[in-house]
Amino acid sequence: MQKPPLLYLVHRIPYPPNKGDKVRSFNLLKYFAQHYRVYLGAFIDDPADAQHVAALSEWCEGVHCEPISPRWARLASLRGLVTGEALTLAYYRQSSMLSWVKATVAEHRIRDAAVFCSAMMQYIEAVPGLNTLADYCDVDSAKWTQYAEAHRGPMAWLYRREGRKLLAYERHAAEVARAVTFVSEAEADLFRTRAPEVAARVLAVSNGVNAAYFSPEHDLQSPYPESGPNIVFTGAMDYWPNIDAVRWFVREAWPAVAAMDRRAQFWIVGMNPSPEVQALAADTRIHVTGTVPDVRPYLRDAAAVVAPLRVARGVQNKVLEAMAMGRPVIVSNDAATGINAVDGQDFLIARTGSEYVDAIKSLLADADRAHQIGTAARRCVLDHYSWDAHLAQLDVFMLGASQA
Repeated sequence: MQKPPLLYLVHRIPYPPNKGDKVRSFNLLKYFAQHYRVYLGAFIDDPADAQHVAALSEWCEGVHCEPISPRWARLASLRGLVTGEALTLAYYRQSSMLSWVKATVAEHRIRDAAVFCSAMMQYIEAVPGLNTLADYCDVDSAKWTQYAEAHRGPMAWLYRREGRKLLAYERHAAEVARAVTFVSEAEADLFRTRAPEVAARVLAVSNGVNAAYFSPEHDLQSPYPESGPNIVFTGAMDYWPNIDAVRWFVREAWPAVAAMDRRAQFWIVGMNPSPEVQALAADTRIHVTGTVPDVRPYLRDAAAVVAPLRVARGVQNKVLEAMAMGRPVIVSNDAATGINAVDGQDFLIARTGSEYVDAIKSLLADADRAHQIGTAARRCVLDHYSWDAHLAQLDVFMLGASQA
């Protein structure tokens, strides 16, 4: 029997899965492909990703990817100030994408749909009657409100406005969807509180980790020219929360760590480092790598991995991946939220610069403790973060929708 068709709309091409949102949207794609003939519509905001469109045919019956220039999209989004809507909606609004959605739904008689990112729900609204799963992943409106708290002046006003306007749309779009999923129970509870009218259709579907891929057992060549100790941060380095995190760490913790051990090196590993991040490499013991072919060698041979995010929503893949690699990870309260792990056993939580320094010092001074935490971290991932187990929660909704 032929599988039914499914429309899947994603705000960023879900391949390769080399950053947090793409890891989740890609694993959702693989899940959908088991049950549906998937017709994928997505935007490409990094020209380097265009070469990967063809690879998506492994999971998709049809693929429609459109380039989107972040610079021009930001300018275009300002029309939201005139229309009174969230700028995020205008950012991702393209008439050509809308035309493709309408034509594809009509041609293939599509009844079921899935959306990754609330802004893509605007295309679902243009085609009434679809049984839609909306994976919001995080409460994006809360992220913008957090941005406002970290800024001053006009940008604080703009971020605060975006948080308010986007929440209004998230609530509206949730009423159109059959179910709305979030990356953690904490995010789901937050949205239920802010949108009580749709609380019954909100559920948490946690992220997972490919623990066979992110494993310390692989024979990987060390990328470090010296023995270290090497302290590592990983993440897309054009993303403001990551930029803020490494700048804060370098300002509040790194001087004491560097003075504590003259051999210590800090590695910032991730694509598209902003000018502010690149400037940190003026310190010869701070290394900004840019894009790397494989992040695992940097994790496997790290003395410690830090995730000092002051603005974080949902579950941080960077933390789970480092834990899967058997590394001791030091996280902020925000980065720890939503992760089913025990402070002091599976990872260490630090709240201030001095607490990061103390945590790093304790790991460097006691190799056995560092090993124990790393071992417990991997066991935590194996026990609680299987993609197959988490996504199986969608079976009742997705398979039920196709039979409705």
